[in-house]
Amino acid sequence: MSTIFVVDLISFPCSNYTDSLEKQIDGVRTALTEETDGTIYILTGPHYERVNGPNGTKHATLLDTVSYGNRNVEVLNFSTVAECLYRFKLAVDELEFKSIKVITSEPGVALLQLYQEQLFTALYTFEYVAVGDLTDVPTVTPLSDVKQEVSSFLQQLPAVKGDVTILRSTLIADCFSHGFSTRQGGISTIDTLSSLNLFSSSRRRDPQGVVSENVRRLAVTAGFYPRRLHMVKVNHGNDVWVMGKNEPESYDGIVTNQRGVVIAAPGADCMPLLFVDPVLKVIGAAHAGWKGTLMGVAMATVNAMVEGFGSNVRDVRAVIGPSVGLCCFSWKKEQALEFLDIQPSCVLNPDADKPHINIQLATRLLLQKGGVLPEHIHDNTVTDRPSVTLCTACHPESFFSHVRDGLNFGTQIGFLWIKETERTGRDRD
Repeated sequence: MSTIFVVDLISFPCSNYTDSLEKQIDGVRTALTEETDGTIYILTGPHYERVNGPNGTKHATLLDTVSYGNRNVEVLNFSTVAECLYRFKLAVDELEFKSIKVITSEPGVALLQLYQEQLFTALYTFEYVAVGDLTDVPTVTPLSDVKQEVSSFLQQLPAVKGDVTILRSTLIADCFSHGFSTRQGGISTIDTLSSLNLFSSSRRRDPQGVVSENVRRLAVTAGFYPRRLHMVKVNHGNDVWVMGKNEPESYDGIVTNQRGVVIAAPGADCMPLLFVDPVLKVIGAAHAGWKGTLMGVAMATVNAMVEGFGSNVRDVRAVIGPSVGLCCFSWKKEQALEFLDIQPSCVLNPDADKPHINIQLATRLLLQKGGVLPEHIHDNTVTDRPSVTLCTACHPESFFSHVRDGLNFGTQIGFLWIKETERTGRDRD
């Protein structure tokens, strides 16, 4: 079966059972004329008594209709609509389905689409079939209420894999707060996304609601407010947003001197790069894959700190976060050989069809060429500090990896902010 069926009893108008019941039953029966040899899911949720009707007649009759022909039926009856749909999504993901047909009332279409936005991604295809009497149309639920219900439910879920763990570099001064997330401590359940996936994509199965809860849990551990988090809008290029100027549609670097504003860059083999100027209190974050590395996004971010806020390049500290190492990253020969122009040691086996590339070393060399002092760069060549430049593909217990896990991969981030100075008593007044 390529399509999974849902019969929504939560949203059916129910005030006039005698007049609307037969129409709803006929509508459901017609919608289920297609061959359905798998499980049909019925949503009853928090309004069970209202949906059930006098003496259980309505619920029982509709169940008989859905179950006709020895169909396998699973009833999802939880305390909130959010939990009903979340449990349904777990079942869909276990079966690896993407196509979903929902039989509901016309007002139910609008309601369920709000939950769909929070609990599913564009990877899933929803077809809504509206049936039943529309004489009893419920009040439209605001999106803010749906978001709050989803958020409240997800906050109650236990972490899938241990506690949130953050890696930090000893190169970054105490006037800043920063870290690199790992994959522990979140609620994402799909194997390649579990558990602290921090990015929702239309091509993957982790929805915005789940990712937002993962971000909240990271923020609680790290000590920042989620609403202050600004993530780069990845375009695999070298554009940098200088905060305070107009924000571009996409950019792979961001710099600021605003205190308390958290900037971040994602990575899942690509490098999350963090930059600090401890003299003028300026920070930057950048995302760099092989393409961004060749385009010079690392130095573009440093230069934005210099041009936008007056930093001296010799004061800038740079940290290369967890990312794919030379050991695990091979790429198309044409692009791989471009790294020879940076330094031959950046390419391990240039004669191979897919040479291995050291994007971490390439980043160090480009930063040094741009004027960043070698001792101000923290990567896996540094031996007197705990490493944060671990290979993501080599450590499945700690990191997500596109190279290792395929298209449905999770994402970790590097994040950074300037600590707000302690206010005096007069300031507080």
